[in-house]
Amino acid sequence: MSVSPSVPVPTTASAASASAPTQADLLDFVRRTAADAELIASLPLDPEGRTWARLVGPGGSEAWLIGWPPGTGTGWHDHAESVGAFVTAAGELKENALAARLPADGWRTLELADDVDRERRLPAGEGRSFGRHHVHEVLNESTDGHAISVHAYYPPLPQIRRYSRVGQVLRLEQVERPEDWQ
Repeated sequence: MSVSPSVPVPTTASAASASAPTQADLLDFVRRTAADAELIASLPLDPEGRTWARLVGPGGSEAWLIGWPPGTGTGWHDHAESVGAFVTAAGELKENALAARLPADGWRTLELADDVDRERRLPAGEGRSFGRHHVHEVLNESTDGHAISVHAYYPPLPQIRRYSRVGQVLRLEQVERPEDWQ
């Protein structure tokens, strides 16, 4: 993985106000940012691993421009107490998500109900917002094309919890802190 320098992106007055940005503010920001063809084209793409550049998000949020080589993904994870949004700017991403709120702490393994799985295809221009403790994985299933996406989180990510999944069993494997990815 390679890291690119921060790229400032202007914000609107409503999104940059003193109040905390909402999921709608974050979704508006990532949509506008994903539509900036010059910014999207500026991200260096690596054929081996994901690349990213930190962006200036609205209202103190954390934002990222991410490049996804063919066949890459995040694995199952959540963003703890942060709400977020992301939009595919180029290519197509797939999101697998759980339609269930998990306990915040105090567990290592959970048996999931049969009806909690959700799948969403997100071609260029499509995205979504999500609330706290949203467990998902994001994938570029293309065999020959990169995808690029824009993400924003508020408050800035305090941690990312990573999970393994076998069938309906979800297991907490690792907790990452900001110093692990910045």
